[in-house]
Amino acid sequence: MTKRPALLFRLLLALASAGSCLGAGQYWQVIYPPSTTPGELSLGVTYTLWIPEGPKTLRGVIVHQHGCGKGACEGGATAAHDLHWQALARKWDCALLGPFYHQDDRDACTRWCDPTQGSAQTFLRALSDFAAHSGHPEIERVPWCLWGHSGGGVWASGMQLLHPERIVAVWLRSGSVYMRLGQTNDVPIHIPDAACGVPVMCNPGTKEQGHSQFNRAWTGTLEMFRVLRARNAPVGFAPDPRTSHECGDSRYLAIPFFDAFLDLRLPGKRGSGSLRPIDPQRGWLAPLPGQNAEPASRFHGHRLEAVWLPNKRVAEAWTQYVTTGATTDRTPPPRPFNARVQTASNQAVELTWEADADLESGLAGFVILRDGRELARLPEKPAGRFGRPLFQAMSYHDTPEKPLPLMRYIDATPEGGVRHRYEVVAVNSVGLQSRPARAR
Repeated sequence: MTKRPALLFRLLLALASAGSCLGAGQYWQVIYPPSTTPGELSLGVTYTLWIPEGPKTLRGVIVHQHGCGKGACEGGATAAHDLHWQALARKWDCALLGPFYHQDDRDACTRWCDPTQGSAQTFLRALSDFAAHSGHPEIERVPWCLWGHSGGGVWASGMQLLHPERIVAVWLRSGSVYMRLGQTNDVPIHIPDAACGVPVMCNPGTKEQGHSQFNRAWTGTLEMFRVLRARNAPVGFAPDPRTSHECGDSRYLAIPFFDAFLDLRLPGKRGSGSLRPIDPQRGWLAPLPGQNAEPASRFHGHRLEAVWLPNKRVAEAWTQYVTTGATTDRTPPPRPFNARVQTASNQAVELTWEADADLESGLAGFVILRDGRELARLPEKPAGRFGRPLFQAMSYHDTPEKPLPLMRYIDATPEGGVRHRYEVVAVNSVGLQSRPARAR
């Protein structure tokens, strides 16, 4: 690829402060213009990378890839700011990457979702640029977790065929390379042996089946599952019973899925060595269709047609998800931190804090206490059009809606001359509360 200067490379924010809408860490961004050179990416693209505060050496990059169309692309612009996905990245010393392709609705999606059309090269170029500028040269060589929705699923599974040795695991939400069959005269898809060693979860919405617009998302994802499982690949199938093409509450299974494989596959903390292989003869199996998984040693059905799951924890979450469209959680969220209080204008009191999302259930909001009594809740009216209500309201594309909310509250009615005690309590998406954090 011909080297061209990036249109813009910048450090967006070195460290989020209390009251910010951003998770603590560094936010980097690089923007590439469209190329007119054959074989290179013909659309512009923006990559935003979040690097957690703390780790000296990163162990991987989690990629959250949006789908096709202008709305999906714009929805992907906030992916790196997602507090819930950041919690997963932080646990494993990984960066979180959100691409945003500059696609208009009149542009063919294949211009970027087919990685052989330049998007794979530009993605690798972005990792190289982030490695050169961020102080983390290992970004250029660490492995990836790839999450993709719709056209993003086409891209993620295409990258699985091109770079299987770099991929920890893949999540295909309503999309795979098999979506394009029947639309063009493309040659049959070749899946190399190495790609069959990559763990994959295929996750269409049940209501896509037979849908006039989205049926190909169902059939293409199912075909990907069947082809890979026939070759004994470690692949699962998790139909979402509540949704069509929107992402719903899929993150409550996707995050524990990646969590399991980051544990099973990442090299040591020094970042050297190859990804550890997965033994598909082990794990848990479930019939398809079906809702009950059991250890592979006890499964008596057709093994190469069965859903494959890595362990008991993911198997239990899978059973809940394919039954209800979500998962349960019995653990409270982390306690907020760095809570601060100061006098604002007109004697009002400003309260700011920071908080990490609950890995299992995300972050639904906060309870503000004054002198031990509830004063307010943020958000005042939780919104959940596309899944459980969260502090960062979720879009159709599993990304935070704009504007991103602040961790900040103004008490406009404190009693004059009284020194109040303020505390902040985090609430996860199943309603469990953290211990209170006292503001100082």
